[in-house]
Amino acid sequence: MAQPEIRDNAEAARRARFGTLPQRIRLEDTVEEQPAIAPDPAKDTYNADEWLTRNCL
Repeated sequence: MAQPEIRDNAEAARRARFGTLPQRIRLEDTVEEQPAIAPDPAKDTYNADEWLTRNCL
């Protein structure tokens, strides 16, 4: 008769651990907000003299 008691204890432990769903997480809590930085105007500028210096000398 020890078998049903072990089954009941295992079932009770399983239900205590997995018997309910976790709390819902709001969408606002899952998104990390960071301020945008201004684009660097000198980052993508083209300079013909610099291109010639790199590729032709």
